Amino acid sequence: MTDIAIVDYGMGNLRSVSKALEHVAPDASIVVTADPEVVRKAGRVVVPGQGAMPDCLRELDAHGLRGAVLDAAINKPFLGICIGLQMLFESSEEGNVKGLGVVSGKVLRFPPAAMVSTSGQKLKVPHMGWNQVHQIIDHPLWKDIPNDARFYFVHSYYVETTSPEPAAAYSLYPFVFTCAVAKDNIFAVQFHPEKSHEAGLTLLRNFVQWEPISHTDRARM
Repeated sequence: MTDIAIVDYGMGNLRSVSKALEHVAPDASIVVTADPEVVRKAGRVVVPGQGAMPDCLRELDAHGLRGAVLDAAINKPFLGICIGLQMLFESSEEGNVKGLGVVSGKVLRFPPAAMVSTSGQKLKVPHMGWNQVHQIIDHPLWKDIPNDARFYFVHSYYVETTSPEPAAAYSLYPFVFTCAVAKDNIFAVQFHPEKSHEAGLTLLRNFVQWEPISHTDRARM
């Protein structure tokens, strides 16, 4: 059985994610796959993504992966990266599309009028580069990662949760926005751990070792 499946729907930074996971888990069976059955049988699932949300969702459906991704988000350790975070939400302003609806909330574009720093400097969109991540909750994936550690971001949209509970971390650009969510067996981040040096590798190592209780198992308790 595949230990970790990295979902390939044609829109992700797959090589970097795969190499980073191979580095932190050299003995694991790691595959990049567009096969829904491989995703369903994998012990852990990673969904990366880059590009426009409508394109990502269309390609997810074109590859027949929606059901497998939803199943993983309910039943096994699941890591979403960038669009892999955003697609979990109910809707997105980008193309006015519906997401997978696993996390309550929406995806919003950085509003041009608000993109001004405290010194009056106009900020660029997309938000690109290193930024501090402020942890909100104690979570196994934050183990050995200092609070306020810096991670690498590339995005023009951000997530807004309906309630505070799923938020696991926030960043500022220039206002506070949620940059990580945690829900049962799901952990998803707006930044790119595979591009974030030691802090990112530590998060990926923590994911490989994480043993959450799935939504299905919680319902049986």
